[in-house]
Order: sequence, then C-alpha cells, then structure tokens
Amino acid sequence: MNLSLLPAAQVELDEAVQWYEVQSAGLGERFLVEVVHALALIRQFPTAWHPLSASTRRCRLKRFPYGVIYAIEDNNILVIAVAHLHRKPEYWSERVG
Repeated sequence: MNLSLLPAAQVELDEAVQWYEVQSAGLGERFLVEVVHALALIRQFPTAWHPLSASTRRCRLKRFPYGVIYAIEDNNILVIAVAHLHRKPEYWSERVG
C-alpha cells in the first residue's frame, strides 16, 4: 500500500518532533521512531485499528499521547493527522473529504 501524509499532518509531526527535542535531547528522535514504526504497522495492517468514522481510523502510539489518524482508499493510505490525544478532539475532522 502507498502511504502519504497531508501537508498539515507533516507539519504536526515536525512540530511534535521539535517540541520533544526541546524537552530532552534525543526525545524528539524517539518520538519520530515511534511514529515511523506506527506508519509501518498501518501500511502492513491497515484495518487493524478501530474506525473513528466511516472513513477514518486511529493508531495510538504506545509511549506518547499521540495517534496517527488515517484513511484508506483503494490501495492508498492517507495520514490525515498526527494528533495529540489530550487536545481538541476531532479538530482534524475538517480535513476529511
């Protein structure tokens, strides 16, 4: 399956990596490694996580309070958000077409 990120999701990922790196040297990299691992699992098992809506699913990270929100269409996975789970729930829903 092909996997891509919406530009807004890429910005969220970049900002979270930077924020964690400021908190503690190396923590941003550990966050990024966990996101990349989640993306690999999503690509391998796209329907393994519970649906949030008719068109979206969420894969929660294990060590960080974030979830990868994504949609599956044909042979493509589109990451809609890299969302902090303790902030504005479903703020990303306006990104879904």
